Amino acid sequence: MRIAKRIGALMGAMLIGSVLQAADRLTLYCSPQIEWCELMVNTFEKQTGIRVSMTRKSSGETLAQIKAEKSNPKGDVWWGGTGDPHLQAAEEGLTEVYNSPMLSQLQDWALSPHKATGGRTVGIYMGGLGYGYNKELLASKGLPAPKCWKDLLNPAFKNEVQIANPNTSGTSYTTLATMVQLFGEEGGFDFMKQLHQNVSQYTKSGSAPIKAAAIGETTVGIVFMHDAVTQAVKGMPIQTVAPCEGTGYEIGSMSIIKGARNMDSAKKFYDFALTADIQSMAASVGAYQVPSNKGAKVPKEAPDLDSVKVIDYDHAKYGSKDVRTSLLSKWDNEVSTLPR
Repeated sequence: MRIAKRIGALMGAMLIGSVLQAADRLTLYCSPQIEWCELMVNTFEKQTGIRVSMTRKSSGETLAQIKAEKSNPKGDVWWGGTGDPHLQAAEEGLTEVYNSPMLSQLQDWALSPHKATGGRTVGIYMGGLGYGYNKELLASKGLPAPKCWKDLLNPAFKNEVQIANPNTSGTSYTTLATMVQLFGEEGGFDFMKQLHQNVSQYTKSGSAPIKAAAIGETTVGIVFMHDAVTQAVKGMPIQTVAPCEGTGYEIGSMSIIKGARNMDSAKKFYDFALTADIQSMAASVGAYQVPSNKGAKVPKEAPDLDSVKVIDYDHAKYGSKDVRTSLLSKWDNEVSTLPR
């Protein structure tokens, strides 16, 4: 009897210990640039003592992983990346409802996805879509300086443009959805087909094209404008362009994954990520998005979206499962298969 009691007490202690240990951990899926991901992890660990296991993948890849893990969730929080796949995850019931006490401090545009999904995702930053080009390469090749989306269709830019694959990249899906909203579905896909003729490579990551342009591997990279600014601030010969026809934008978002194993830690990170001081740190690692907390400092390098012709991007529609699946399938069948 004594042995049985001791074993029972030991097992109870082990169970309590494992619960405490779990409460001090967090598994983070991170979609922005790796330097920002690492900054968030390091700062959160120092402030809370919670150990973080972080994986960096682009938005489309992260959504695919969360869907694959639905029956046995391994992640706790998905932080960053374009809002459309976060909206799809919410629609498919892959994320949890959470009403953070920080919500009252956020901009209206950041609360929009939270309201639209019944609390399953929230905006953490905003960024306008555009592109950047390498000024030195442009001059050496005698290419005309592009100012509009349709300038990139000029045959002179054959093999001079990089853009990510919209299946893996939220940036590129935003581009696809933007063209459909600017020119209509037929016109938007006609644009993507013509652009395809000038694309040298479809990258996996949304920010990779401008990094390639910065080091002279391509002339033009289609990205969010803040990613082009990041390279220019580093001293690279990059010119950022807000296209003349108008452009779409992202609401970078955050979601708690349904069935998160470390729910308390997940909520702590969620609140942490919405605070003004934490959001104000982004510029220190070259992240120049507009933060969602009203009290956060907007980086002086951030593109002035008030001066950009921004379209009324329908996040609810283009973040829905049916529309995203349809557009991506059509791109796969009608654009990616074309010869170049």
